[in-house]
Amino acid sequence: MEKLIEIKHLSKSFGTHQVLKDIDFSVNKGETVCIIGSSGSGKSTLLRCINLLEKPSGGEIIYKGENILDKKHDIYGYRTKLGMVFQQFNLFNNHNVLSNCMVGQMKVLKRSKKEAEEVAMKYLKVVGMDEYVNARPKQLSGGQKQRVAIARALSMEPDVMLFDEPTSALDPEMVGEVLKVMKKLAEIGLTMLVVTHEMEFAKEVSNRVVFMDKGVIAEQGSPEQIFNNPVHERTREFLKRILNPM
Repeated sequence: MEKLIEIKHLSKSFGTHQVLKDIDFSVNKGETVCIIGSSGSGKSTLLRCINLLEKPSGGEIIYKGENILDKKHDIYGYRTKLGMVFQQFNLFNNHNVLSNCMVGQMKVLKRSKKEAEEVAMKYLKVVGMDEYVNARPKQLSGGQKQRVAIARALSMEPDVMLFDEPTSALDPEMVGEVLKVMKKLAEIGLTMLVVTHEMEFAKEVSNRVVFMDKGVIAEQGSPEQIFNNPVHERTREFLKRILNPM
């Protein structure tokens, strides 16, 4: 399998507080990898280090065979290869849905207006938001906003999509519509790295599950292995707490 991103001995500290310790794992092309774990275990920080919103304190991030933390690497070019979907939708409130999905393409990828519009429409259709092209973000529900945010990230045609708890800011009835879109993306073979607390999604959709605890990867494996036969006590405790919260 082609490794798209390989993380080696990655660490991240904020002052004296070490959030990530010696992280090793990789993401293969076409794979959906879900990262699970308690709040404060370092999941979101790991994602933010991978797309360089945070600068790692040590280690390597190998993308297509090159360490992107080398001084000479084109960080800007690398970033355009990663689509990022946040908890908060971060849409441009002064732009309509279509324009939200076009701006980045024209500015960063230098696509013409016509091409940007065609690409935006293609991905708005994928997420089921093509009928809302003229709507402003304030006219949309949380689930609709998140689907537009996904279409916007897809419009940049990235190699990897990173999702940071994309459903955690949504009302329960809207979670399903966003997970349905993500499931569809996994089925068409998009490479995705997803930080999530939606265990059913991780179980059903991911090829691999990574369990993080206190800044380390405590365990990783197939969904079946992690959910049915976890090796570590910490994994068992976490799943028990999440799946049977009585």
